[in-house]
Amino acid sequence: MFKKFELDYAGRKLIVETGKMAGLSNGSCLVRYDDTAVLVNVTMSKEPREGIDFLPLSVDYEERLYAVGKIPGGFIKREGKPSEKAVLVSRVIDRPIRPLFPKDYRNDTAINAAAMCVDPDVLPEVPAMIGSAIALNISDIPFNVAVASIKVGLVDGNLVLNPNLEQREKSTLDLTVAATYDKVCMIEAGAHEVDDATMLEAIKLAHSEIKKACKFIDEIKADIGKPKASYKSFEIPEELYNEIKTIIGNKMYDAVCQTDKTVRDEKISKISAEVVETYTKNHSEEEYKKNKSMISETLYKIEKKIVRNLVINENKRPDGRALDEIRQLNAEVGIFARTHGSALFSRGQTQVLSVVTLGTVSEEQTLDGLDEELSKRYIHHYNFPPYSVGEARPTRAPGRREVGHGALAERALETVIPSKEEFPYTIRVVSETLSSNGSTSQGSVCGSTLALMDAGVPIKAPVAGISTGLFTKEDDTTDYIMVTDIQGIEDFFGDMDFKVAGTKKGITAIQVDIKIDGLTYEIIEEAFRRTNIARQYILDEVMLKAIDKPREQLSKYAPKIETISINPEKIRDVIGAGGKVINKIIEETGVKIDIEDNGTVFVSGVEQEKISRAIEIIISLTRDVELNEVYMGKVTKILQFGALVEVLPGKEGLLHISKISSERVNKVEDVLKVGDELLVKVIEINKEEGKFCLSAKNID
Repeated sequence: MFKKFELDYAGRKLIVETGKMAGLSNGSCLVRYDDTAVLVNVTMSKEPREGIDFLPLSVDYEERLYAVGKIPGGFIKREGKPSEKAVLVSRVIDRPIRPLFPKDYRNDTAINAAAMCVDPDVLPEVPAMIGSAIALNISDIPFNVAVASIKVGLVDGNLVLNPNLEQREKSTLDLTVAATYDKVCMIEAGAHEVDDATMLEAIKLAHSEIKKACKFIDEIKADIGKPKASYKSFEIPEELYNEIKTIIGNKMYDAVCQTDKTVRDEKISKISAEVVETYTKNHSEEEYKKNKSMISETLYKIEKKIVRNLVINENKRPDGRALDEIRQLNAEVGIFARTHGSALFSRGQTQVLSVVTLGTVSEEQTLDGLDEELSKRYIHHYNFPPYSVGEARPTRAPGRREVGHGALAERALETVIPSKEEFPYTIRVVSETLSSNGSTSQGSVCGSTLALMDAGVPIKAPVAGISTGLFTKEDDTTDYIMVTDIQGIEDFFGDMDFKVAGTKKGITAIQVDIKIDGLTYEIIEEAFRRTNIARQYILDEVMLKAIDKPREQLSKYAPKIETISINPEKIRDVIGAGGKVINKIIEETGVKIDIEDNGTVFVSGVEQEKISRAIEIIISLTRDVELNEVYMGKVTKILQFGALVEVLPGKEGLLHISKISSERVNKVEDVLKVGDELLVKVIEINKEEGKFCLSAKNID
């Protein structure tokens, strides 16, 4: 049965339609937000996936280019793999929803959100996330929590909910918040050095509006929601848990308290092997196979309980640090001789190598998506090879996690990247995770800042990143312990990974992952305070001691680029018919030339002398011939009544036979030949026809 629901959300109509499309999915809705429309479908497998100890949830946000009236580029002319933006939106939908599923649920569950129509003023991310929550709530899938999201901008000092295109272009904040009625469950932000207080105010404003959407979702569910399906629980049997716990004894506590990750992992591996050996002695092979995944999950739960008890009840961390203590830090720059910039940043056993490459403006990344953004000149890529966690497996293409971490570091740094006018280069940074024990994304922020300064990129301010973790007592967010600079084991078994990057002045990026139902304002405020203190420390005590400002000179191996401005009407004179003129300049000088529509010309090359020569030619091509001006011209053609003389590149004037000399000239060939150079003066200009006449007589 077709149903339609409406809500005034942040000043726009949010319309939800159900019962009209995609009737075979477990839950479906079409969400319209002004002219933007997103179709969301959720499905669930009939049986659980056996042998796993996690929720098999997949979230796919799909961009259909017909949504903005585009035909995909390339030979195939259809959408291919998801764009980076689509991957990031999928993650933004996944992160607040995943923790709200039942902990013992193991059925394969898929969320598909397809952007069908996009108004540039209304980004599809928000209706996609709200639609996902609605589709889950009205379906028979065991999901019963109203959760919604919203975006916040900061325009001329004022906070704006779901800003339009014009406002987004001016905004110094791009904040996405997801929340339930009571708590904030996801924060993602890019910002221009926004202070902690303003950021907290923006989050609170977002939450106040989100509560309207949560109430709206509950009303829809009450009206058309299906009865929730029963599912096979994968809760660990108490007798199995107690048996494994008895086998382990106090060995897991001893293993967890090892300060070195390698030693800790080795001890836990031995414990796991001992548990399997003992269990198989006491039980049949069939029973072991049946409970194999349960045994693995029991080991995980025992380790988790010990770590959490250690932090919450003993106020101790596995590696012995104080709750607000940062691991040992180290930073080096100039690691390689021929790369344009490089740095190695270490925090405990987490180590990231960042390398900078400078390119010409024509090497900007072209984007083919639903946004108005067509290209970007600052690119950050993050790699996480298997050896960084001691695993022996083949290296694969970057996954969603790598894309997400690269985008986070890119957001953290893009606000301090100089403009194209200030620094006419395309900049690519690659962060290689060499060793991982927690918070590698923030390590890549620190390392990349150092590498950019090593490369001589005049960044506006250095950026550092750090994360805090959370341990709540039985998921009670009013009773908690917060820790600064979480390592891997604290990330695995804690309730939060609150990542903040910024300069001394303010925040440039945030990404928050949680495993509980949400965060209170008190927790968020304390996380901001802790990360601010930690950022200042990392900058002052480590990063700025390695390199305190960008190098004044670029690497001799980096391309040299100079910029000039010409009259946009003269661009065709520089390019020439079919590119003839510009190609001739490139062939003669060996440089690379890029020209923008506003008349900005970028000339790049290896040798300064050739760059200067190319610029000289371009300037002369765009100059106009002036009346009574004297030029050194070159004869290009002999005529019966005179000669054509080129006085500027591509600009030829007529030197009549009577104007060649003060003495009588019978034949032009008697005094001139093609290639001769001589001084000539412009004596007449016909601006309408673009022609001019010259004289070689009586020139002082």
